[in-house]
Order: sequence, then C-alpha cells, then structure tokens
Amino acid sequence: MLPEDWHLTQDVDDFLAQAGDFLCSRTAIHNTPLTDIEKLRIHRAADHDAEAAVFGRLESQGEVRAIFYLTPRRRLVLTPLSVEHTNTLAAHLADLGHSPANVIADHDTASTFAESWQQHTGAASVLFWRTHLYRLGTLTPPQPRREGQGRLTDGKDRDQIMRWCREFCIDVGEQHSIDLIDAGSWEDSRFGDRHFTFWETPEGTPVSMAASTSAVGGMVRVDPVYTPAHLRGRGYAGAVTVEASRAAQAAGATDVVLFTDPDNPTSNALYQRIGYVHVADFAGYKFSHGAPEAG
Repeated sequence: MLPEDWHLTQDVDDFLAQAGDFLCSRTAIHNTPLTDIEKLRIHRAADHDAEAAVFGRLESQGEVRAIFYLTPRRRLVLTPLSVEHTNTLAAHLADLGHSPANVIADHDTASTFAESWQQHTGAASVLFWRTHLYRLGTLTPPQPRREGQGRLTDGKDRDQIMRWCREFCIDVGEQHSIDLIDAGSWEDSRFGDRHFTFWETPEGTPVSMAASTSAVGGMVRVDPVYTPAHLRGRGYAGAVTVEASRAAQAAGATDVVLFTDPDNPTSNALYQRIGYVHVADFAGYKFSHGAPEAG
C-alpha cells in the first residue's frame, strides 16, 4: 500500500463530492463523520478565515474504501481500517508533520492506530473514551407508559436546556463544552445545533431531556439524554428517548443511532428494551510525548 492511495484535501466540498456516497453507505457506523463534517462545512462557509480541517480518502480500484479527517482542534477521526492501512496512514500523517491530539474510531481501528502512531512518533497513548453504538430497530415504547407527555422545545426553554446540558457535561467530564457554555459560546458547543425534546409531567414540569442531530444522509443521532439526578429511576429517560426517536423517524430518518457508556448497565438495558440494537464499539485515545497518564 502506497501513501499516494490516500488523497488529502482541505476543500470540504471537494471531499464530500468524492467521499459522500461512501459515508452514506453505512450511516450508522459513519454517524460521527457525517455530523462532524457537515458542521465543519457549515462553519467553514460562514467563516472563510477559519482554520481548515484536513480530509483524506483511501481509494482502491476507483472506489473509496475509508476516510479520515483531522479537525482544527487536532481530533483525528477514522472509519474502519485494516491493520495495514492503519499503519500506512499513521506513517503518512507523521511524514506530513500532522500531530493529532487524539484519535476516535471503532475500537479495533482506534487501538491499532494508537499503536502505529507510537511506533512512528514515540507518542504514548491513553484510552480516554469507550462507547457502545446502538441503532434503532423497532421502536417499542416502555410499558406501562409514563405519566406526562413529550414536547419539542422552543426559545423560552433555552436557559433550562443550557443548564441541563452543562449538568450533563459535569456528569460525563466534558470540560471543553462546559468552558464554551460558561463563555457564552453556546452556538459553538456541540449542543448548539441540536433539536431538544422535553418529557413533562401532567402539570407541565420538564423532568427529562433528549436531543438529536439534524438528519445527514438520512441519519439522526440522539445525543445527549439527560435526567437530573433527583428525578432518575422513574422511567423519564426511556419516555423522552422514545419521543425523540419517534420524531426523528417521523421527519424521515432512515437510521436513528445513539452512543452509550459501556459501564452503565442501566442505560444499556433501557435502550435495548425500547428497540435499540448494539452495532459496534468505539474508542478514543489521546496522545502524549511525555509519560503516559495513569488509568
């Protein structure tokens, strides 16, 4: 495998023209690249002075087999790659002087790239993220049905949405998102382009929240789902996830997906009960040229 089989560009429109069909061929597995690249495209169009991401596609016999992109914040995202192709890409990126801060991919690709990157650069890697990917099969609302109703949010709900998103970030340790929210940069956070659904009690009090991405290639990702700690264990998360999932399907989504924490058996069991099916495992590694961090 020769490096020239990887075609690199900073032109997102040209990249999508060449690799768009490949990304849409497996929308569940490619859900993060689909939403990330669309957001990068919109951001680039709105701010021509913004630092450009780097996009790459692997071609073989005239067909795209895999892609990567390196964001301005140095996050490297890969679609599934063989060991050979992963090693070749690591060598090629190192030769070009690129320096990703971390890599996110399916579990096997991420771990193989981390090993290859260390071989080529000496950078140690630390696992910082693990997740299960689920795809919606047959939506099955929980029984008995929770009291209350779902409601799409509007402008008057903004403060509560921002507060709950911040609480969610504290729970999962998303410091970058917390910093953006605190700085008043809500639109630049990963929640700024989401569509939110509340589950409300019969009295109209919001008790849980689910968000979803805009459809890209027929795919919608439900993310995040949040219930305040003192309201958990009452079935609200399942109810609001069903509402957000149903809304996505009603809007024409052909794939509805979500990620879960592998260490949370409660949420994993919940999503399976309402019709989500496990598809794959993903992982993230961060890189450092110093001593690897504990844990």
